[in-house]
Amino acid sequence: MASFADEARIAFDNLADRTSDFFHPTVRLGVTGLSRAGKTVFISALVHNLLHGGRLPLFSVHAENRIGRAYLEEQPDDAVPRFQYEDHIRRLLDERDWPNSTRAISELRLTVEFQSASGWSRMFSSGKLSIDIVDYPGEWLLDLPLIDKSFADFSRESIARARLPGRRDIAGAFLEMIDAVDPKSPMDDPTAQRLSRAFSAYLTAARADNTALSTLPPGRFLMPGDLEGSPALTFAPLSAAKGEPFPKGSLGAILEKRYEAYKSIVVKPFFREHFARLDRQILLVDALQAINAGPEAVRDLEIALSDILRCFRPGRSSWLGSLLSRRIDRILVAATKADHLHRESHRRLEAIVRRLVEGAVKRADFSGADTQVIAMAAIRATREARIEDNGDDLPVIVGVPQAGETIGRETFDGKTETAVFPGDLPKDPTPLFMDADGHAKRADPIRFVRFRPPKLERTEEGLTLSLPHIRLDRALEFLLGDRLR
Repeated sequence: MASFADEARIAFDNLADRTSDFFHPTVRLGVTGLSRAGKTVFISALVHNLLHGGRLPLFSVHAENRIGRAYLEEQPDDAVPRFQYEDHIRRLLDERDWPNSTRAISELRLTVEFQSASGWSRMFSSGKLSIDIVDYPGEWLLDLPLIDKSFADFSRESIARARLPGRRDIAGAFLEMIDAVDPKSPMDDPTAQRLSRAFSAYLTAARADNTALSTLPPGRFLMPGDLEGSPALTFAPLSAAKGEPFPKGSLGAILEKRYEAYKSIVVKPFFREHFARLDRQILLVDALQAINAGPEAVRDLEIALSDILRCFRPGRSSWLGSLLSRRIDRILVAATKADHLHRESHRRLEAIVRRLVEGAVKRADFSGADTQVIAMAAIRATREARIEDNGDDLPVIVGVPQAGETIGRETFDGKTETAVFPGDLPKDPTPLFMDADGHAKRADPIRFVRFRPPKLERTEEGLTLSLPHIRLDRALEFLLGDRLR
């Protein structure tokens, strides 16, 4: 995936990082997930709970009262935007609204001063660990396999995917356009722009709630940032790209050149400067959205997660080896929005996500990395209750659905607290998945709606209590517990 020159620069960066770690112990935690999986919410909740002494009984350093203090510091990478923690928390607490989704890479340094659990270690120094949290869109990971793909391979795979039954309708305008264009014709920039816009529109439509598809590279077409309108983002796959050279100056030749520029300008720097420097990784998965959209969306999520996990550099390395080559030694796959289900379905949600990532997790385990799958909610927006309905005792969740959310004919106003019976996830997840022939059994309907963040209680002294969660402490223990002993 990386050239010799890339690997040399990665080794140089890692050597600089490790030298700094000798004086200032640091762990780089990567946080990723596909759109609306909850990356911003997870980071905000993690930081808020550590800064404000949240309820984290399964996080050993906290449960044993070994944390002296936790505080934010200046981040180490001056060229990376800061994760706007304060803005996100203000929106969650004051407006009771979820923060905007991750659109680009950002970083935040949280430093924890703690007492070691070992009396021997406490004799020599007090513990101090900086956690460099690196937030980046999961869609960017789907770009990493492009590094090894030619324009012909990219075109063939993208067009074949667009012609699949579940995508053919939303990709119709794009497919008609590429079928009508001659790649060998002279370059015409307005045509290139129309192709690129049609391709982007198809990718955007594929990500909508009713389809919830996941395998949508190139990722920057969905979140272009400051590269919007640049030649590196003005290309599209071509149906006649079969490997033979395009005539010089032709539309095909220029789009192929721009595709290669995309890899050089966008994909490789991300891999080299950020992704290859991670120590720990959490992958957040919104399986409920895919389940709502149906088996094709679940299958597409399975492919996307496999591609993402394949990009990680998992494994254990010796102290000497880690000076030059960093490895991700712990990977947590977290099924988010567990608060949208009654706890009776949490184990089933874990089982579904474990099946989604089964093959990739086995490869990571084989390489020596520790992996774990959990169902969690970094911020719990609901509480559980039971109601009687026609003699049946139903487990429900109670919260304030966001304005515009619907169940059947009922549309919620964003103000009224409501009890919702979401249904039960199946004991056997098979009906949620397609078989080898692309067929799936009809699963029982599940009612998932989005809820507003909770209203936090205040103590008599006016202090706001920490954000409630489901298993955030278990996630922290797996990701960071061993570094805080």
